[in-house]
This record gives sequence, structure tokens and C-alpha cells, in this order.
Amino acid sequence: MEKALVERLEAAVARLEAAVASGASLSAAPRDLLGDGLEAAASDPAIVAYDEFVAGAVGRLTAAGEKIGGKVLDVTKVLAEAFDVAKDRLVQAKQLQKPASMADAQDFFKPLNDVIAKAIAMTEGRRPDYFNHIKSVADSLTALAWVGFLGKDCGMSFPTAHVEESWQMAEFYNNKVLVEYRNKDPDHVEWAKALKELYMPGLRDFVKKYYPLGPSWGPVGGAPVSQPKAAAPAPKAPGAKAPPPPALPSAPLFSTEKSPKSAQPKEGMSAVFQEISSGKAVTTGLRKVTDDMKTKNRSDRSGVVSSSTAAPAATPEKTPRAGSFSFKSGPPKLELQMGRKWVVENQVGKKNLAIDDCDARQSVYVYGCKDSVLQVNGKVNNITVDKCTKVGVVFKDVVAAFEVVNCNGVEVQCQGTAPTISIDNTSGCQLYLSKGSLGASITSAKSSEINVMVPSGTTDGDWVEHALPQQYIHSFKDGQFVTSPVSHSGA
Repeated sequence: MEKALVERLEAAVARLEAAVASGASLSAAPRDLLGDGLEAAASDPAIVAYDEFVAGAVGRLTAAGEKIGGKVLDVTKVLAEAFDVAKDRLVQAKQLQKPASMADAQDFFKPLNDVIAKAIAMTEGRRPDYFNHIKSVADSLTALAWVGFLGKDCGMSFPTAHVEESWQMAEFYNNKVLVEYRNKDPDHVEWAKALKELYMPGLRDFVKKYYPLGPSWGPVGGAPVSQPKAAAPAPKAPGAKAPPPPALPSAPLFSTEKSPKSAQPKEGMSAVFQEISSGKAVTTGLRKVTDDMKTKNRSDRSGVVSSSTAAPAATPEKTPRAGSFSFKSGPPKLELQMGRKWVVENQVGKKNLAIDDCDARQSVYVYGCKDSVLQVNGKVNNITVDKCTKVGVVFKDVVAAFEVVNCNGVEVQCQGTAPTISIDNTSGCQLYLSKGSLGASITSAKSSEINVMVPSGTTDGDWVEHALPQQYIHSFKDGQFVTSPVSHSGA
């Protein structure tokens, strides 16, 4: 009997050696190469608890995503896939020797990295529908990188802290979903709440209880985590720490560079706003959107509004400012799509753009415009200005929110009401509020040079400027941090 056992062990070792010699990764090896160990690992109490946690928390999120459908359901399925892959890494880790370094573990964590990259890719390019849903999932999935924690010197926070930090990045966009739909659609609210509770307290408490120091690896001397045969990696700088797996894309989601100079609005655009505010007849020269311009009524269906004057060709700027966003410029558009969404794209040097025939069920999306002014003459559901430079927007009322994202040097004037105004990743924003919109909630993140102009209470037609703080002081008092904006005194 002992001889038969020895022969079985020798056969198993031979198969493992053959797999390593061929350059195959143990993370992708057939389960029979690892014997019955995987089945034993899968029955581990921590893995059983993980299955129960995922079935409840991810199941609730998936059920909410199925009610919404579309891209929300698509990104929810990617999230569920990522949690399944994370479990697979935990199960297989118990059969393998702990990697000596992050470089040795890259191939083992590649499947998880690929799924996270899939979610990130859904946020890139032209801003998709339900962007806030997709972005909150993509940012939250970095929390699963806790399975790559190899020790306090691995270059990442301890697992529990890592989960909390990752959710903080995603919570900004998740809150946007809650604000936008709290009085409109309970399915979206349920989805956002389920996503938050999946991580906080769900995943955080699970990791804290079962894996506070990272995954459980096999005994020393066990099968090593193999690497595929490939070209030698580039030499590292002395003392540099390898990034924690999964190796997320190093480039920012929105490629932008900080401008070395202040992005103060130009006088020319300010003059346009002053004329509009003064009540002069400046709208007489605005181009109207007639029925024949609408996509649904045109035979060519090209998506481009015809104009007697072609947009001037964009010439490279000679100024040192490097704040313009990189995006593929397409044909200029000003059209109503599917009767629900006004699209204003790639308009350059157009100071007389106008949308007149709109209603409260429609949204307005302004993308890739430069040195232009748009006036929205009517109530709409929401307005989004994305990746624009030196653009002015004048609007009356929005039902949900007005958003400025990834822009440089924009001016916005609300002539009616707006419950929420959001400014994200923007350098230079001049915001004019009417008396009816002074109660708006203004949210800013990763933005600078934001000035809000409000009507003077004493003089008609005058504006009082308020700069929103972009620097803060954090001090530890009475067991917690207290945050206050930096105030500058002096003449």
C-alpha cells in the first residue's frame, strides 16, 4: 500500500514538473494537476463564508441591475465576474507557495487584472449612458486587489484599509447616482445602495474577519507560482517597489495635464454673459433648431446639422497652456437623438448655438467643444458639459443636475433653478447663479479655480464673486480629523 502511495505522489510531482517546464502558469493549470487540494481549499470555512457573502451582496446588486438593464446590467455582470475570479485566486493560493515578490505574482493575478481592466475600458472614450453607474463599479473593483497583499513591504495598504480606500474613490460617483435618481427611479437608488453595502460594510468586514493579513498561501516548499516564459522585464530603479497586483492601468482615465497658468475666463466670453444678464436683445442672432434639422425628420440621417458656414479648422495653439484634453474630433453636431437627448459635439468657434425646442424629459450633452457659447432656452432634465475648453453655457432650468466634467476655462450661467451643480476634474470654472438658484447644492472634486458669482443684494445688475476653496487643512482633534478650508488674509 505504501508503494502505491509513493507511486501516486511521484506521478503527481512529474505532472507538476512537466507543467512548469512547459512554461504554463499554475494559475491557469487544469485542476487535476493540483490534485484534490483545490477541493479541500474550496471547502475551507473562509471560502464557504465568501460564497455566502457574494451570493447575498452581489446577488442583490445583480437583481437591481436586471431591473434597470442596458449598460448598468452589463457592468454589474463584470463586477460579478471579478468577484468570482477573486475567489478562484483565494482557492488556488492555498495550493501554492507564497510569491517572493510582486513581480513573481503578476501572472497569478493576471485573470483578476483582466476583468478589472474590462470594467475600466467601459468608461473610456465618449462618455457612455449611465456613466456614473459604470464609473462607480470600475473604481470600486480596485478593492479586489487586496488578494494581492503579500506583506507590509509590498507597496499597498493592509487588506481592510485597502478596501476602504478603494471605496472612497468610487463613492463620489455612486453618490451622483443617488442624487440623480432619489426622487425619480427607486431601482437606480436600490442599485446604488446595494453597491455601497457590497463593499462597506460587506467586503470590508469579510476581509477583516477572515483575511486581515492577506490570502492564505500553501506551505513553504510547495509548488511555486510559475511565470510564463517571456522576455526579461525592464530593469527597475534601485529601491523601487513593485506596484501591487492587479496591475491597473497607470494612465489616468481622463488624460489631462495641469495648466501652469491660471485659467481665468477671457473678457470676450464674459461680455457675452453680461449682455445676456442685462436683458439686451442678444438672442436675435441665435440660430434656431428647425424641424428639418432634427435627425428624425432628415432623410440623410448623417447626424450633422447643415450650416452655411463651415466650422473653422482647429489650429494648434501656440500658447504654453497644455490643459486641452486629447480626444478624437469628429464632425460638428447639434441634434436631438431618439427624442430624448440633445447632442452638441465638436463645435469650434460657434458663439450662437441655441436649443429652443426642448422639454423636461430631455437631456443635453455637450462634448468636445471649444471657444463656443450654447444657450438652452427651456427646462431640461439635466445638462452635462464634458471635455470642453473655453465654452460658455446659458440655461434656464434643470430638473436633476448640471455637470461640468474634464473641462478647462468654462463659464456657466443659470437663469432659473438647478437643484444640483457638479464640477469634476475641471480647471477654471466661472459659475453665475440667479436668485432662484442660490439654493443649489454645488459639489466639486479634483477641480481648481472655481468662482461663483451671485447677484448683489444692494445694486441691480451687479455680481458678487465668491471663490470656492481648493485647499484644506486637516487637524486631528478629540480623536478625529477636523477639516477646514484654507483662508488667506491680508490686503
